[in-house]
Amino acid sequence: MADKVTGDGNSAELGKAYLAQVKAKRLMNFIMLVLFLALLGAGFATADSRNAGGFWDGLGNVFDFPAALISEAIERAHLMPGYLIKYFPSLIETINIAAASTLLGAMIGLVMSLLVTRGLAPVPWLVGPLRRVLDILRALPEIVIALVLIFMLGGGPVPAMIAIALHTIGALGKLFSEVNENASLKPVEGLASVGANWTQRMWLGVVPQVAPNYLSYALLRFEINIRASAILGFVGAGGIGYDLRNTMSWGVGKYDEAAAIFILLFLTIVIVDQLSSMMRNRLTHGIPSAEVML
Repeated sequence: MADKVTGDGNSAELGKAYLAQVKAKRLMNFIMLVLFLALLGAGFATADSRNAGGFWDGLGNVFDFPAALISEAIERAHLMPGYLIKYFPSLIETINIAAASTLLGAMIGLVMSLLVTRGLAPVPWLVGPLRRVLDILRALPEIVIALVLIFMLGGGPVPAMIAIALHTIGALGKLFSEVNENASLKPVEGLASVGANWTQRMWLGVVPQVAPNYLSYALLRFEINIRASAILGFVGAGGIGYDLRNTMSWGVGKYDEAAAIFILLFLTIVIVDQLSSMMRNRLTHGIPSAEVML
C-alpha cells in the first residue's frame, strides 16, 4: 500500500515537472517570436529610411516594369525567335562559366573535405585552420570576389569563373566533409593494414562509399552556379547577365529583348533542375526517371 502511494506521488511530481518544462518552453518560444518580430520590424524600418525613395511611396509602381515588359514582348512577339537565337551564345557562355567553376570547385573541395574530416585528415592540427578557410570562402559573396577580380583582371568570364569556383570550394568542402564523417572506417583500416598510404586509403576506401553523395551535391551546386553566373553578368563578368543588364538599362524599346533573355534563363534553369534532379535521385535512391518527373 505504501509503495502504491509512493508511486502515485512520484507520478504526480513527474507530471508537474513535465508541465513546468512545457510552460517554460512555450514562454521561451514566445519570447523568441517577439524578439524576431521586433528585429524584423526594426530592420525593415532602417532599410526603408535609408532607401533612395520611400518604400511605401513606390509600392504602387511595383508592377509598372513587369507590365511594360510583357506588353512590349507581346507587341513584338514576331521578333522573339530571332532574339532567342541572338542571345543563345551568351546563354552557352553562362552555362560554361557555371560548369567550369563547378568542376574546379568540386575537385578542390573534395580534396579539402578529406583534409578537414576528423579521423581521416593526415595532419590533425590542420583541420581547424582549413575549416576556417572554408568558412571564409563560403562567407564571401561571389559578387564581392568578382568585383575585386574584375578590378584586377578586367571584365569577362574568367573573373566570374574564379569567383564562383572559390565559393563552390567553401560550400562543397563543407558538405563533402559531412558526408565523409558517415563513411565506414573498416575499408580504410583494411587498406592501412596492408601498407596503403593516405591517398590510396582515401581514394579506394572512402571515395567509393560516398561518390553518389558527392555527385548529388555537385549537381545541386551546378544549378546554383548557373544562377550565380547570370547575376555576375550584371557587374561585367560576361554571359547572358551582361546582355540582360544592357537591355534593361536601355529602357523602353529593349524590353522585348529583356523578355527573351528572361525566357532563356527560365527554360535553362527548369531544364537543368529537372535533369539534375533525375540524376541525383538515380545516384542516391535508384528512382527511375519517369517517377522523378511525375
